Amino acid sequence: MNPASLLKSRSVRVLPLVFILGLAACSKPVPTDEPIRSVKVMTVGLQPMQSGVEFAGEVRARVESRLSFRVGGKLTVRPVDVGQRVKAGQLLAQLDPQDFRLAAQAAQAQLSAVSTQRDLAAADYQRFKALKDQNFISGAELERRQTALKAADAQLAQATAQASSQGNQTGYTRLLADVAGVVTAVEAEPGQVLAAGAPVLRLALDGPRDVLFAVPEDKVAGMRPGSAVAVRAWQANSSLAGVVREVAASADPVTRTFGVKVSLPANSALALGSTVSVRPQALDRSGVPVIKLPTSALLQSGSATVVWVLDANSMTVRQQPVQVLTADGNEVVVVSGLQPGAQVVTAGVHVLSAGQKVLIYKPNGPPALTGHAQVATDLVVPEAPVAPASATATLAQ
Repeated sequence: MNPASLLKSRSVRVLPLVFILGLAACSKPVPTDEPIRSVKVMTVGLQPMQSGVEFAGEVRARVESRLSFRVGGKLTVRPVDVGQRVKAGQLLAQLDPQDFRLAAQAAQAQLSAVSTQRDLAAADYQRFKALKDQNFISGAELERRQTALKAADAQLAQATAQASSQGNQTGYTRLLADVAGVVTAVEAEPGQVLAAGAPVLRLALDGPRDVLFAVPEDKVAGMRPGSAVAVRAWQANSSLAGVVREVAASADPVTRTFGVKVSLPANSALALGSTVSVRPQALDRSGVPVIKLPTSALLQSGSATVVWVLDANSMTVRQQPVQVLTADGNEVVVVSGLQPGAQVVTAGVHVLSAGQKVLIYKPNGPPALTGHAQVATDLVVPEAPVAPASATATLAQ
C-alpha cells in the first residue's frame, strides 16, 4: 500500500474517535448525590449550673486622701516613698520656707509699728480726757481723740491678724500626716515648683478596708447595699463574708461599668492593692436548671448565633437561632431557641447545609477478645527454607 492510501485510511479511523470525544466533552456532567455526613448529636435537657457570676476586685482603704500643700512653692524635701507606713504628725514633704519667713517678719514689724501708734493714741486720749475733766478743752476735741484711739485699735487688730496669717503660711510649708496610714502613690518630686493644692502624694488611712469591683449594666440592678458578697483571695481556700456598701450612681465614662464597694470584716488581713475574687450572692445562679451546650455546637450566621437541629424522621438538619446568656465552665447557657428533648449537632457544624441528610455517628467498639491468646510467633511471616549445601553448590556451578 502506498503512503497516500495509508494516511487516508488512518484519518478515516481517527475522525470518528475525535467526534465521539467532542460529544463527550460538550455533554453535561452527571449530577452526583450530596454525601451523607456523619455527625455527633446530643439530646438537650435541663442541667444545673455549676459556676456562679464572679468578678475580679481590688482591695483598697476605705479612706484614701490626696495630700497637698495649702501654699505654693518649690518642693525641697520628700522623705517618704510608696509603700512606707507613716505615723500621725510625721513629715511627708517640705517646701522652701524662706519667702514665707520674710513675709512673717515683715508682718511682725508692721504689727510692732501699729501697736506703737495705738499706744500713742491711747496716751493722747487719756491726757485729753483729764483736760476735759478740768474744762480746759471742749467735748468735741475729746471725741476726736477717742475716735483716733478706736481707729488705732482697729489697725492693731488688722496687723495682728496679718501677722498670724503669715505665721500660718510659714507652717503650711510643712506637709504633715494627720493620721497613720500607708503611702500608696507619689505625684511630686523634689525640685518641682508646685501650685497651692497640687497633689503631692496619696495616703491610705489605717482602718476599714473595701473591695472595689465593676459590674456591667445588665447586672447592676441586682446589686443592693447590704447584700452579701463572698470575697476570696487568690492564694486562699476560704472566703470572707463581705457586704455591699456603695453602688455607683452613674457608669464609668470609659468602661461603661458601675463601680461597687464591698466592706470587709474588721479582722481581714488582705493587703492593700491585692486582687481578690468577688461572688455576689444576689447574682449567684448555682443549681439553677438551664439548657447548656458545648461551644462546638454554636455557629455564627450573620449577626445571629445558630445551631443545627436534627429531624429524626427525615434524618435532615435545619438551622435554629438561639440566644446565649453566659458561659458555665466549658459550656454555654442557652436561654431561648431550644426546648428539652431536641437533638442538636455538636460536631461538624461548619460543613452542613440546610436540609442535608446526615447519619448519627457511632464510634466503633473495642475488638472482641478470644478465649485463647494467639501465639505471637504465628503472626510472624515464616522464613524461606534454607537450601542444602549441595544444592547451593549446584546452582553456583
